[in-house]
Amino acid sequence: MMKFMKNRTVVGILCIALSLLICFGITPLFNQSISQKTEIVRVAKKIKTGDEITKDMVQTVEVGAYNLPENILKTKETVIGTFATADFAVGDYILNTKVSQTPAYENAYLYNLDGTKQAISLTLKTFAGGLSGKLQSGDIVSVIAPDFREQGLTIIPPELKYVEVISVTAPSGYDANTGEQTTDEDERELPSTVTLLVTPEQGNILAELEAEGKSHLSLVFRGDNEKAQQFITIQEDVINKINHPELSEEPAAEETITEVVSEPSEQSVDNKNPQTGESTANKEE
Repeated sequence: MMKFMKNRTVVGILCIALSLLICFGITPLFNQSISQKTEIVRVAKKIKTGDEITKDMVQTVEVGAYNLPENILKTKETVIGTFATADFAVGDYILNTKVSQTPAYENAYLYNLDGTKQAISLTLKTFAGGLSGKLQSGDIVSVIAPDFREQGLTIIPPELKYVEVISVTAPSGYDANTGEQTTDEDERELPSTVTLLVTPEQGNILAELEAEGKSHLSLVFRGDNEKAQQFITIQEDVINKINHPELSEEPAAEETITEVVSEPSEQSVDNKNPQTGESTANKEE
């Protein structure tokens, strides 16, 4: 065997054969694999988290298929109408893990408004005015109006006793997710506005307060949706009775949340003579 390997002619032939195999066998196959093309979806305009992706935001381009991620999206039909769960720069590829078929919770109401209610934002003039940055989506709040309509009184307008928070937004336009813990408190943006889900009547009053620059929010309830809906139902009943005074004699819906304790009437009190102890309720002189 050693003699065979020492034969330079044999070694040379083997090297030539191996080089021919690489040049005409393996290399063409490799070149063929990396030269294959495929179409993918690429970002044509800057997309922010939460944006709905439209036709003009993306384009289809042909690129090399070699070493592409398996979850890259390749047709515009699978992208248009979805919602970005991450920021995209121009030229980025779109992965199926970075888009969602449904909008973020904070924006869900914006896509489901049917005309009965509307979304309106209220500027938080001070840090304390927005519950010191502690408000979250789904909270039920009361809107306090100092010197309401220049009457010299600070009140909670009956129409704004129970209002639902949709989202809290930072000056940059991003949601100030104040309900989540962050690793770096210095980087967390403080809320600048709060968006509320309201009726047209409530929206008109909030617009007045926004123009006057006088409002303060107080947290009423945070918890399960079913309980929160009870507060909203109460508020809707109040607004309905304000618009239709003839309904004011009906029992208040607030009895479903607060227990009603009635005082005993005078007719139910058994008056007794302090000297004899006899009942005088039915005696007549």
